[in-house]
Amino acid sequence: MKISELMAGVTPNASYEGWVTADDWVLAIDTKPSEGVTTEVKNYEVVQMGVEGLDANLNPVTSEKTYIRAGKSTQKTGTARSFAVSGDRYIGDPAQDFMLSHAMKYAKGNAAVTNYVYFCMLNGKGEKGQVSVIVNSEGGGNAGESSSIDVNLQKIGAEPAEYTYSAE
Repeated sequence: MKISELMAGVTPNASYEGWVTADDWVLAIDTKPSEGVTTEVKNYEVVQMGVEGLDANLNPVTSEKTYIRAGKSTQKTGTARSFAVSGDRYIGDPAQDFMLSHAMKYAKGNAAVTNYVYFCMLNGKGEKGQVSVIVNSEGGGNAGESSSIDVNLQKIGAEPAEYTYSAE
């Protein structure tokens, strides 16, 4: 499902205040990053079909030093963004089919990179950047159970930019 389809009829309120559920967050990826054409964000594919868990992690990068008479000091030097996607395999979902394609499973370097947006449907605020697609498991499980997937999307390159969803 494309962002434009998911957000049809949804109007984020920039001043929204209140509780947020996991279902209010949207992670969408560019499934055609290597075609040399810039894909409009509205055409990014939403990561949702069969997804049970989407952990949006911010992992601080720190540097620790000990100074004379001041003792140990920790300084934050950056943030590593990652998304852990887990759930059941659904063949025919464009986002899953892209992430679990033969080309992506064995991709190296820039071939494993794609664009993403991550934002809250309630207020439209989030971020836009690039991630490396890292497939840990493309399917498996016990007899009679759904085939499970485990994919990590790890930030690459520059810090993600602030992003605000717009239907235009």
